[in-house]
Amino acid sequence: MSKSDFPGWHGTTIIGIRKGGEVVVAGDGQVSLGQTVIKGSARKVRRLKPGGHEVVAGFAGSTADAFTLLERLEAKLEATPGQLQRASVELAKDWRTDKYLQKLEAMLIVTDGKDLFVITGAGDVLEPEHGIAAIGSGGNYALAAARAMIDSDMDAEDIARRAMAIAADICVYTNGNLTVERISA
Repeated sequence: MSKSDFPGWHGTTIIGIRKGGEVVVAGDGQVSLGQTVIKGSARKVRRLKPGGHEVVAGFAGSTADAFTLLERLEAKLEATPGQLQRASVELAKDWRTDKYLQKLEAMLIVTDGKDLFVITGAGDVLEPEHGIAAIGSGGNYALAAARAMIDSDMDAEDIARRAMAIAADICVYTNGNLTVERISA
């Protein structure tokens, strides 16, 4: 099957929300191939502990590509303990300039409880406005829902869960099987 004939993997909605001194990263569990759900319970949000400093990362895109990027991020964090921003920038630079990494198709949301970033293969390390970041097939739906709720009395986890439920109701590539990780600064 040629690359142009391959129907492509779809699925994943990841959201990161900073509110009240903590950050929550939530991701759904759906992986689809074309119009078929291949797996409904994938775990796309991970807790990392490079150098003893906790980081939570969520990924959208190719799983193998995302794992490669997570391994690279861990190596950068081990080289610069406790410096998520610096490690993220170094990863983004490598991702943009390395011929092998340039082919990777994934995006990351990373946080250490203090900083929250979206890292892309275009060399971007973005700190989201309003303390909300979302990526993946249903990312824009989850982002819009979370933005509407951010000023409510709900905490970050409640907002993430409600926003993901709304995204799952709208996006056929998103389900309600969530992985949620919470981290404080």
